[in-house]
Amino acid sequence: MALVSILAWLIVGGVAGWLASLLVRGAGMGIVSDIIVGIVGALIGGFVLSLLLPDTFGFTGFNLGSLVVAFVGAVILLFIVKLFAGRRAIS
Repeated sequence: MALVSILAWLIVGGVAGWLASLLVRGAGMGIVSDIIVGIVGALIGGFVLSLLLPDTFGFTGFNLGSLVVAFVGAVILLFIVKLFAGRRAIS
């Protein structure tokens, strides 16, 4: 059961991170980065959703709701990274 859960996290994280990187940056960042962004985004999205709608939804597992929450969190994460990274000087 734990292996299936980890696989679901990786798949949802990868898809959410890839979609978010397409929206925010215009191109995918690579599979490992997309998975990391998606998983961290799922944590951020779950936190934000719990603040906005406490005790309303429980998105867990491999479903559309989890993907949407992870996507929204990944977009938030990428915007924060973009805000703090700024533009790098080109020499």
